[in-house]
Amino acid sequence: MELAGKVVLITGASSGIGEATARLVAELGALPVLSARRAHRLEALARELPGALVVPTDMRDSEQVRRMVETTLEHHGRVDVLVNNAGQGLHVPLEHVSLEDFTIVTELNVYAPLVAMQAVIPAMRRQGSGAIVNISSGTTRTIIRGLGAYAATKSALNMLSVVAREELASDGIVVSLVYPWVTATEFHQSLRAGQVRPEGHMPPHSAEHVARGIIRAIRCGEAEVVLTPGPERPEDVEAPAGVV
Repeated sequence: MELAGKVVLITGASSGIGEATARLVAELGALPVLSARRAHRLEALARELPGALVVPTDMRDSEQVRRMVETTLEHHGRVDVLVNNAGQGLHVPLEHVSLEDFTIVTELNVYAPLVAMQAVIPAMRRQGSGAIVNISSGTTRTIIRGLGAYAATKSALNMLSVVAREELASDGIVVSLVYPWVTATEFHQSLRAGQVRPEGHMPPHSAEHVARGIIRAIRCGEAEVVLTPGPERPEDVEAPAGVV
């Protein structure tokens, strides 16, 4: 899918990866729809992005999630891309994970993306095309002490995504996963519980690097775009030969 003129709905767009993705899709000629709880940040970002639509949304409220998609359709008449980026971390040893914290993070990292996918599917099916990009985590591909509960939520999202990819392929809807590693955003300052522990001495990726990986997933329709830990590698986010 090329992005010029496409309607791209981005959750968690008020900062970090979501904000970087919104800026990049706007540069590529798309119409970004900005969703997050912090309306003032979304409005400030929208003033910089021509054609941007602001839809403040609490992703833990399923009715607000559905309304987010309805508002997008009312305004644009279509939704071409959904980027499920909103999420929260939980960095606590399993022995000390509270059920309340785990429930809240699961609601945001698993339930919300599922509801958002369900909400866009009918419109994408009518259009005969669409792309859904779910933001997973490199923590699901390794074992890191203290991140078991968080990685479990992202692992659940992985399974929802790979099954949705199979179920929706015949409708022209492509579902992809992007696996960021540690990223230099506000994410680690807004954990549900716990604190970040340095994992070796690898530099974090920039939000812009992850955003380019998301664009690759949209353009190429790959099942997975995995961002390798360590220094940013252009080959992780560049489209394969033959893809503009």
